[in-house]
Amino acid sequence: MSLEDIQAVIESAKARGVDHLEGFIRQRAPDMTEEKVVEAAEVAIEIIESVPIFLARASQEARTRKMVRTVQPVLDHAEQYFLRPVDLIPEMTMGLAGLLDDTYLVLRILRNLDRGPEPFLDWDLEFPLAFLRGLVGREIGSKLDNLSLAAMEDMSQHLALIWEQVSHEA
Repeated sequence: MSLEDIQAVIESAKARGVDHLEGFIRQRAPDMTEEKVVEAAEVAIEIIESVPIFLARASQEARTRKMVRTVQPVLDHAEQYFLRPVDLIPEMTMGLAGLLDDTYLVLRILRNLDRGPEPFLDWDLEFPLAFLRGLVGREIGSKLDNLSLAAMEDMSQHLALIWEQVSHEA
């Protein structure tokens, strides 16, 4: 994974300021006071800035559990979406607001990994996911939920191929 590239995308969006993000929040919550808009933007930035840490920790956990071959493709899927300049909310035109969907997808994928018989990371992602879903809205949130499930399905298919290879080798 290229966490440096993800960090560069975040820094580039931050360098363009918070105006688009605050405007996006105002549009989503027109009754919100200016103080609450600024506060929501600060929380959103904190969550966005955590993405490289989340991905690094998940990758480390996959190595520790010797699950790299199964988990890494899912993490790569999240990274690729994050690095894609044109997606559901494009960061090229929206700056930090354009990273809300990317961040939501990363967190959804990580949450999906935690749904196995033994939690993968055992992190409480409920607040950041609910917060981001409130910002991106139901329609985009649903599309991202489906993308996260598709990533898990890809992982399942990848795992089936690995099992098939192992069984042929035995």
